[in-house]
Amino acid sequence: MTAGPIRLSTGAHTALRPATTARITGGFWAARRRTNAEVSIAQGPHRLEEAGNLDNLRAAAGAKAPGFSGDFQFQDSDVHKWLEAASWQLAEGAEVAAGGAGAAGAACGELSQHVDRLTELVAAAQDTDGYLQTYYQVRPGAQRWTELHWGHELYCAGHLIQAAIAHHRATGGDELLSVAVRFADHIDATFGPGKPVDAVCGHPEIETALVELYRETGERRYLDLAGYFVDRRGAGTLGDGAVDREADRRPGAPYWQDHASVQDAAGVTGHAVRQLYLLAGAADLAAETGDPGLREALVRLWEDMAATKTYLTGGVGSRHDLEAFGDAYELPPDRAYAETCAAIASIQFGWRMALLTGEARYSDLVERTLYNGFLSGVSLDGNRWLYVNPLQVREDYAGPHGDQGARRTEWFRCACCPPNVMRLLASLPHYVASGDADGLQLHQYASGSYAAGGGAVRVGTGYPWEGRIAVVVDEVPGDGDWTLSLRIPHWADEYGVTVGGEPVAARAESGWLRLRRHWRPGETVVLALPLRPRLTRPDPRVDAVRGCVAIERGPLVYCLETPDQPADLRLDRVRLDPGAALHATHRPELLGGVTAITAGALRPQVRPEGWWPYADADGGAPGTPGAAGTPGAPHTPAAEPVRVTAIPYYGWANREAGAMRVWIPV
Repeated sequence: MTAGPIRLSTGAHTALRPATTARITGGFWAARRRTNAEVSIAQGPHRLEEAGNLDNLRAAAGAKAPGFSGDFQFQDSDVHKWLEAASWQLAEGAEVAAGGAGAAGAACGELSQHVDRLTELVAAAQDTDGYLQTYYQVRPGAQRWTELHWGHELYCAGHLIQAAIAHHRATGGDELLSVAVRFADHIDATFGPGKPVDAVCGHPEIETALVELYRETGERRYLDLAGYFVDRRGAGTLGDGAVDREADRRPGAPYWQDHASVQDAAGVTGHAVRQLYLLAGAADLAAETGDPGLREALVRLWEDMAATKTYLTGGVGSRHDLEAFGDAYELPPDRAYAETCAAIASIQFGWRMALLTGEARYSDLVERTLYNGFLSGVSLDGNRWLYVNPLQVREDYAGPHGDQGARRTEWFRCACCPPNVMRLLASLPHYVASGDADGLQLHQYASGSYAAGGGAVRVGTGYPWEGRIAVVVDEVPGDGDWTLSLRIPHWADEYGVTVGGEPVAARAESGWLRLRRHWRPGETVVLALPLRPRLTRPDPRVDAVRGCVAIERGPLVYCLETPDQPADLRLDRVRLDPGAALHATHRPELLGGVTAITAGALRPQVRPEGWWPYADADGGAPGTPGAAGTPGAPHTPAAEPVRVTAIPYYGWANREAGAMRVWIPV
């Protein structure tokens, strides 16, 4: 892949630039991406046909009778996201896309035909003035630009623009790009001071798309328009908002991030996906303008999110109510919303911050989110999805069903997550490496080849199951010194590195191990990261999991799930023994091949009261003396030792329905 979602302008004010060539060729992520290509993306057109998205485009194109299929005004965005995913997949070529020359060529040819067909359909649906959103084109009585809170017209436009850029970079064709440019020109003529509409969209997305359109075309108007939308946020143009048809109430200005400007906002708030799409766009804007105030605000807001409002899995969004961030440290595991799209938005924001600042901590969180809060959103077979990603599901789970239940489903009424997963996996090589004037930086560890900073490397690794990462330096610029930088994850309390088999004494600073030397092509660096299982304790301010621990190994968060435990063990009665050893065993037959962890635990006896779930602090029933016969004497109920098995969190909900938990009481 020689192109990705971000192509900085030559004058961009960033510390790092994305790799010029990036290819994932083997290992963990190659397998996940192969499933994405062969199953998830391949079934996209069928799913979109079934859901009525394509019929809406046909109606707008005049190929069928007017009428809108579906429940949401923004269903066109599902088509646009699928087109983006398919375009990034085409960019890889036949060999990488499907793993073999003959079959791969046929698979890419079929995918290309689907892309061409849907591109023609999108182009045919566009109005003569450039406008395109089928709900407002074919639904009787619907009027464009009159429902900025819930209509998501600019949101859909943003996804169309990103799809068009991906298509242009992947194929060189301008069929979809010309559609996007016409729509962008229509928006530019419609929005702004003194123009028909001076307001922002209820769902940010257009901002990052317009910056990328500026990078693709060189047209400064698009960058200025993105700046207008970012700067106008917080001016109160949305106010408390129109009534949410689903919840039958007004969500309030913070929901839309319209209560304060990006520069003045005290922390992340409101709808998690909206907030993070806005910040990703603001980071793109800061990269191109060099605005120091905007950059400072972005750092502050990321820190608020990462330090106080992010789950162990990297998921964000603590409340089902309005799909919103909660208060600081409000991170209940069983009520976590942690929408898959919010994890994707966090990754997009974090990657932009890594490029902007050059700091490793942003890619640290990207890694955590990729392996856990994001990857859990798609089943191992690529056929089923999770909209929400809780960290606990009880045996007698009776939560919301359908779109937002903690059970996998084949598609959603609001199908934002599946094509969003598809496009991130299809473009994942873009997030692995970067370069600067000194050399190349590896942010993520995936077997493949990467070129940046004037050099090129090959990576071979069994990560995340194995901690050995071998990097072969293939090319370096000129005859001078060149720097290879390796990110050392924050959990790696010790590590080792060799060059040509000889130990190197260099130590990491601020998360980067920088190896600067006069390299000879073919030299091999081996980084050894510790992958011992570990117990993680929560910040005591996270009330919901105080007194609990979680199991982690390397970048993976683990969970207990019913199918792996003794038949009569309920997870709500398990108490982990923190003093017992944790044992890791790779099991090729389990969940496609995972390293499982066994741990010692206790199963306390159920208290006999039955009708009252409380007891005095000394262990006795209310109003009785301590169980040991002395008032206040401690009482430890009898407990049976058991062994429990933990699996990587991303693999849960791929078997029969049952209980699951990440945080385990001790």
